Amino acid sequence: MTLRQAQDRAHPAIGGIRLCLGGNVFGWTADEKTSFAVLDKFYEAGGRMIDTAQCYSFWVEGHKGGESETVIGKWLDRSGVRKDVLIATKVGVMAEPGDLAPARVAQELDKSLDRMRTDYVDLYYAHRDEETTPLDEIASGFDALIQSGKVRELGASNFSAERLTAAINAAESIGATPYSVLQNEYNLVNRDQYEGPLQDLCVRRGIASLPYFGLASGFLTGKYRSRDDFSKSARGDGMDRFFDKGQPVLAVMDSIAEETGASHAAIALAWINAQPGIAAPIASARTPEQLDALLEGAVLELSPDQLARLTNVFD
Repeated sequence: MTLRQAQDRAHPAIGGIRLCLGGNVFGWTADEKTSFAVLDKFYEAGGRMIDTAQCYSFWVEGHKGGESETVIGKWLDRSGVRKDVLIATKVGVMAEPGDLAPARVAQELDKSLDRMRTDYVDLYYAHRDEETTPLDEIASGFDALIQSGKVRELGASNFSAERLTAAINAAESIGATPYSVLQNEYNLVNRDQYEGPLQDLCVRRGIASLPYFGLASGFLTGKYRSRDDFSKSARGDGMDRFFDKGQPVLAVMDSIAEETGASHAAIALAWINAQPGIAAPIASARTPEQLDALLEGAVLELSPDQLARLTNVFD
């Protein structure tokens, strides 16, 4: 099953529900047992796409990266559902010179495959745009992984419209497989990493957008109303940049939550799913209980008026 096939089934969904499960918490704020419980519940609810990266969770003291992939690999081995799920991972988070050079990318992919106990990934991202290695060399290197059968589809993460266009053109000019998926930040508070030329490009060229930080590191769950509240979460430090700008967003979400009975998290994800070019948002759950709101957001449909109020909150 490829990402494109999954999108073509029933919904522009990732395997039936419009939610991609973020794996950044696995092996970090969710231990192995809890991660397995989250993954089991996601799969049983119809979720079929899991997003990770080789670097998760290198930012934690004592970690070196690969912890998330390792947990996912153990779960795939135990569950026996590898052929039924789509696994995405990434390479080159630091964007240092040579990070996307063909030899480096191939070596890092093999490490990821070993950790995840699989012989292929469904989607392989350039995690960040690396501007030292020539684009045609990058394209050739990624295409070789497609031809080898180790990768099914290619994606770009944290790219600008200009660089994504250049990368696609470079691939097509040498007959290589181009990027067909984009993963940039996109949520109700911060929209400039997707809206505008990049969104237009995705819509025009049929590039599937799977944005991250759909819940703004948890800020859009509505649980964090003061900066003192950030201490309640291991990800609290990441919420501060959303706090001031996000207050009017929360006010509109409060009113829509009263109207619909939906959770704030579900409203935030439903708004993303209603935007042009979006295949599904990426969101993570530290516990099975947190997954409920994400699954709710995958099926929630807001009214045109509610969508407009959210979209126009900064006007």
